Amino acid sequence: MTKNRTSMADIAVHAGVSTATVSRVFNGVGQVSDETRRKVLTAIDELGYDRPTPERTPDTPTIGVIVPELTNPIFAAFAHHLQEEVARAGGIAMIRSQTPGATSEFDHLSSLLEHRASGLIFVSGRHADLLADLGPYHEVVARSIPLVTINGTRAEIPAPDFSTDDTLGIRAAVTHLHELGHSRIALLTGRTHIVPALRKAEAFTQVMEELVGDHSPIIEETFYTYEAAAAHTNGLIERGVTAIVTGSDLQALGAIRTITSLGLSVPEDISVIGFDDSFLMSHLSPGLTTVHQPVPAIVAAAVRNLFEALATPDYTPEHADYVFSPDLVVRATTARAK
Repeated sequence: MTKNRTSMADIAVHAGVSTATVSRVFNGVGQVSDETRRKVLTAIDELGYDRPTPERTPDTPTIGVIVPELTNPIFAAFAHHLQEEVARAGGIAMIRSQTPGATSEFDHLSSLLEHRASGLIFVSGRHADLLADLGPYHEVVARSIPLVTINGTRAEIPAPDFSTDDTLGIRAAVTHLHELGHSRIALLTGRTHIVPALRKAEAFTQVMEELVGDHSPIIEETFYTYEAAAAHTNGLIERGVTAIVTGSDLQALGAIRTITSLGLSVPEDISVIGFDDSFLMSHLSPGLTTVHQPVPAIVAAAVRNLFEALATPDYTPEHADYVFSPDLVVRATTARAK
């Protein structure tokens, strides 16, 4: 970027700060808060200027972040916030996304280890799969590389996990539907060998028994995709459900697609609740009632914990569970049962 008065002034106006503040960010001198610096850098990016060259040293932490995919909006949200928080903490995030049938989590892990990553963050990875080999995680621990997991706690891995409280989220969803007069409620979720899906199913079974006396509630397991949910919704409709709680927003959208394609209406005929509250869910028509995952809070805590471990010379890894409360966001896909 050419440091002229016009461009500096443009950035200052866009960021809502003074030209002097923009100059301090570019020159790396003077006091600028982290929040103000982020505003200036955001303005630089949005206006199409080149950022100032960051001062990196060989000691700058590089953090490997592995997410299952980026086509699901919730994982894109985690990746975005993780990159922001790692940068705010003074590190560089190396985001890796798995590719079904091609690049696996452990392929990425091997590459990150070769690149001498300082720390690792696994989001809804193989650690969340009760059938998975956990050996690679133990190898990371043996190498004294700090790691944290997100949404998929395993006591067998000596590392902290930061997760949304699936039990609380499902309980809130079912309670809301019960208050609307629904009793024929189904859960459409992921495969229960995956920890979050298992917790959702267990919570659903418990709350359905408590609220409506259903000891064997309808639970349909499938993939966390639009297409899979759409395919499985036909059977739920045939079984006479009046409400569907799903394990992800994508599943909710798939369910709604099938319901409407059959000439039924959401929520007049069937109520639908999602899980995640990912980007754009509030802008749908009708807006999706869904369980909101507190992604920024989870990410901030996970990154803070990881950097504290990096700063501790004699860090001893231990398992710990940090559980974050979700909120039920009631919009327009739920209504009273007929």
